[in-house]
Amino acid sequence: MHKRLVHSTFVALLLGASTLHADENFPVSSTPCPFGECQASISFTYLGDFVIPTGSTEYGIEFGGISGIDFDAASGRYIAISDDRSEKGPARFYELDIDVSHDGLKGVRVNKHIAFLNTEGDAFSKAEVDPEAIRISPDGIYWSSEGGANPMNPPSVQVASRSGKFIRQFSLPAQFFPTADKAHGVRENLSFENLAVAPSGDVFVGTEAALFQDGDVASLTKGSLARIIRYDGSTGTPKAQYIYPVSPIPQASDSADGANDNGASDMIALNDRYLLVVERNFSQGFGNNIKVFMIDVEGATDVSNITSLAQTAERIVPVRKSQVLDLRAIGLTPDNIEGIAVGKAKDGTDVMILAADNNFSKRQKSQFFAFKIDLPKMGG
Repeated sequence: MHKRLVHSTFVALLLGASTLHADENFPVSSTPCPFGECQASISFTYLGDFVIPTGSTEYGIEFGGISGIDFDAASGRYIAISDDRSEKGPARFYELDIDVSHDGLKGVRVNKHIAFLNTEGDAFSKAEVDPEAIRISPDGIYWSSEGGANPMNPPSVQVASRSGKFIRQFSLPAQFFPTADKAHGVRENLSFENLAVAPSGDVFVGTEAALFQDGDVASLTKGSLARIIRYDGSTGTPKAQYIYPVSPIPQASDSADGANDNGASDMIALNDRYLLVVERNFSQGFGNNIKVFMIDVEGATDVSNITSLAQTAERIVPVRKSQVLDLRAIGLTPDNIEGIAVGKAKDGTDVMILAADNNFSKRQKSQFFAFKIDLPKMGG
């Protein structure tokens, strides 16, 4: 296992609306007025990173594929979901002990894993689900699946007990069901990547990129129109849908046919109106770009009744977004960040944890970043 802290001196820089400076040798990124609203001021102080090497095992099962993470206030620990499609072990989530304080990130320990169970009370079979995001709520564990190995397997949001037992499943709006001709519905591996629970109990579920009928995935010159479903968490019924504009790919690959993408990889609610969204880019020959945006859903158009964004004449207002953190801009080299959590450190410090999915590849890392976070002083 490896820990790395940055001890370089950072000069003050202005990057869009964000200011970078040094605070006791830790880089700080501050955004005083996202959207021009100073009550939404937010800042991040880097506390370090920690890597669990690929190939590490926990109770005989390889650890990895971390695609979502959340803080458990009841225990002071974290839970993290693996996107293993029951190939290396059962579809599962982990309990993690993250040793972090205002002095830095000291380590990440895996305490145990819990298997998700299907409606029959059995572990999911191979390729039956593709777990991606996870959140804790008073009535259980909310988790999302992008579907399975079969592209016709629709995405889902399920509620499980803390022991992994199936409780219920949210209803899926018609726009998201895939079709064999790829003219409609979610794209495989680009669907329910994001999940957030607001203080009111509303649940936000977002796709990584546009539905087939809504437009293209992100390119170097154009973004992508992802959808966010707002659910009533108590009933699992949709209340609204919003458009989240994924940014264009920020970095070209090193060759014309090299891998190149950008998508929304997770989100977390700050209150019922404001959320943080992670955008994760990979460019061959360069690596990953990771940026965090604050979004505001108030005033966004409800597109629940619009089947295709590409074929509508209606005026649509997407959610507002404002960049609040760029990991590369503060000198970090992130891997494939797919999870975000906001919680409390052992000394009471408010912290944000970012987690990377290593895809069970020796070329990638199960990497955890920790930041002290100064949260906005704003109402819901």
